[in-house]
Amino acid sequence: MVKKILCLMAALVLVSACDTLGMGDGSGGANGSANGSGHNGPAKPGTQEDLVVNVGDRVFFALNQSDLSSEARATLDRQAAWLKKYGTANVTIEGHCDERGTREFNLALGERRATAVKNYLVADGISAARVKTISYGKERPAVVGSNEAAWAQNRRGVTVVSQ
Repeated sequence: MVKKILCLMAALVLVSACDTLGMGDGSGGANGSANGSGHNGPAKPGTQEDLVVNVGDRVFFALNQSDLSSEARATLDRQAAWLKKYGTANVTIEGHCDERGTREFNLALGERRATAVKNYLVADGISAARVKTISYGKERPAVVGSNEAAWAQNRRGVTVVSQ
């Protein structure tokens, strides 16, 4: 009987913790809302949250490629417009890869991806001084898994506001 009561109390604590973090809203977001902000209000203009919610912070790449797809270019067009609107915002472009390939190969590929994103933004009128690049290779997967769905989400370039 004591064991059942303890299990019930543990379940209640977990449920209340989820609700406290806003995770009980059904959005499935990592921080409790669809935009990952942890609250349900609108994003503060010019912030990372604003970029994620209203523009999109990432582009995806084909296997072993650093060429920008038409969908990636459309996202980067929106990012460039956002950066022009918020002229004091600086960004770091993170280049990422899936888990396949050597560490060295993926670091180089991640750098090519980040550079492709930066070059596109600079060609669209953003000052190169506002855009840094870094490659994480396969070290920071967005999705853990050894299947095409996970790999596709991990082959990405992510724009991070660094004001």
